[in-house]
Amino acid sequence: MSDFAQTVKQQADIVKVIEGYIRLRNAGAQRFKGLCPFHKEKTPSFNVNGGSQQFFYCFGCQASGDVFSFVQKIENVSFLEAVRTVAQKSGIPLPKREFSSPEEAAEARLRTKLLELHETAATWFEEQMRGPEGALAREYLAGRGLLEEGIRKFRIGYAPDSFNALRDRLSGMADEATLRASGLFSSKEQEDGGHGRLYDRFRKRVVFPICNEGGRVIAFTARTLGAAAEGEKAGPKYINSPETPLYSKGQVLFNLDKAKMAVRTIGFALLVEGQMDCISVFLRGIQNVIATSGTAFTEQQVAILKRHTSNVIVNFDPDAAGANAAEKSIALLTEEGFAIKLVTLEGGLDPDRFIRERGVEAYKEAIRGARRQSDYLIERARMQFPGASAEQKVKQLNFLLPHIRRIPEKLARDQFAGDAAQKLGIDSAVLREELRQAALKRRERVETRPAALTEVERVLLRALAITDPEGETARKLAAQMVVDQPVWFEHLGAFPGLQALAARAANDPMDAVEDAVQRALLAEALLGESRPPEEDEVASALQELQERAVENRLRNLRAQIAEAERRGDYAELAVLTQQKLDLDRALRQLHGRKPRGQ
Repeated sequence: MSDFAQTVKQQADIVKVIEGYIRLRNAGAQRFKGLCPFHKEKTPSFNVNGGSQQFFYCFGCQASGDVFSFVQKIENVSFLEAVRTVAQKSGIPLPKREFSSPEEAAEARLRTKLLELHETAATWFEEQMRGPEGALAREYLAGRGLLEEGIRKFRIGYAPDSFNALRDRLSGMADEATLRASGLFSSKEQEDGGHGRLYDRFRKRVVFPICNEGGRVIAFTARTLGAAAEGEKAGPKYINSPETPLYSKGQVLFNLDKAKMAVRTIGFALLVEGQMDCISVFLRGIQNVIATSGTAFTEQQVAILKRHTSNVIVNFDPDAAGANAAEKSIALLTEEGFAIKLVTLEGGLDPDRFIRERGVEAYKEAIRGARRQSDYLIERARMQFPGASAEQKVKQLNFLLPHIRRIPEKLARDQFAGDAAQKLGIDSAVLREELRQAALKRRERVETRPAALTEVERVLLRALAITDPEGETARKLAAQMVVDQPVWFEHLGAFPGLQALAARAANDPMDAVEDAVQRALLAEALLGESRPPEEDEVASALQELQERAVENRLRNLRAQIAEAERRGDYAELAVLTQQKLDLDRALRQLHGRKPRGQ
């Protein structure tokens, strides 16, 4: 331990440092107790010994150590960072840092000055929010459910409608080059390629500070208050700080400085898309919430979050952009071994609006009902590629396989593939095995091969190709079912050909089918058998398809019943169970209609 670290340890009071993180009560003789921040508990078992001993010990999880150990564990930082943090909390001046080069020293001075400028700007924005010019901003925030306490907690400010106000406030603190590097100002490029006069970047906007993990302000997001007045230009809804020596958007998680303790204590992070969603959720008592600031996760953000938890619930906006961002975030989180669940709110609402309209308890219930990553992605595959044809099922699988491939554990990949096969109703043993092999070998696509015609397809193609009036009854029966019950036929490779034949006006069946692949299938069916099928053969083929459709529906219902049981949704469970009983009865009746020997 260095001399400075030893000095800090001797002068710091472990009780005061730990009280900055958790509530302690006096247990007598320089001993204090509280709820352990390192594991869940209802009865305090976390002890802090002050005086000459200066150590902590938890009887619940056996965590123990000195003041540096505590800060290292709770802040997830190195020993040197812990020493620096304890020194700052204890009012002990830090020793002068030695730099390896003049450039490194200049960079450190610039960062220090930029932090000072951002802190002064944040305080100034807060003052404007409290002043007369901030009245409209306060009214807007009140309409979003944000009152004085919340505004103060997140240091939300107001940038007045002025090009020079903030510049005038900060101009005495730094030279023009430093002000330009801060990202707080803009300028117009001159014809000669030079920079014009600096002016305030944020004007007539609500301003949200963005902080690093240590709680220092490093950037801002500013939101317009509404529609522009007549004759004014309506600027973008949000303006963000640009990349600066302090701030890189892809390396910061909004609110992590306030949420990290709750994330560790509760055991997972709730990830939302925007700052207002994050603030609204946090102020309603859900304090393990962080935001990506409107972007999909980056590798750097995933690495930052991994230091605090490996469990995430994602609640992005339900629109197309939000769904795409969720998919990209899932991909990165999966590769890093995160356990992921997803929330989709009813009514297509974002978290902020959902809480304001339906209350925080409804939102907590939605979080408790979050779906597993596999269930969410399988449903997305269904929505993007609807239908039960073989072609659509292959598209659904190829949507899922890149996500399955990223799962590190072989067993988890196999389980995901099994779930997908069941919930997507993949009957083909060949296709199910192809999916399984693709998942195990981490391929991104299933290989599709031309499938041989089934006996049912042969019967129906031949029936629909009948031109002899004597076989018209069989042809009409097949055509009517293709039109009335397309869901029975969607999984068949010959489905497009069956549809074309059912609607044919031309006398020659080969003329009715335009697709080359489907024409080849029709030709195969007709060349293999010269006699047209009888009506009872057609009826038997149609019954087989109906039974399969009922069995597919039963398979889906069983999956829905299992999900309802997992969520504890007994009202839905009762409805689904009744539907299953009805389908079981219908299937028995169909089996009872089969001729003997079948």
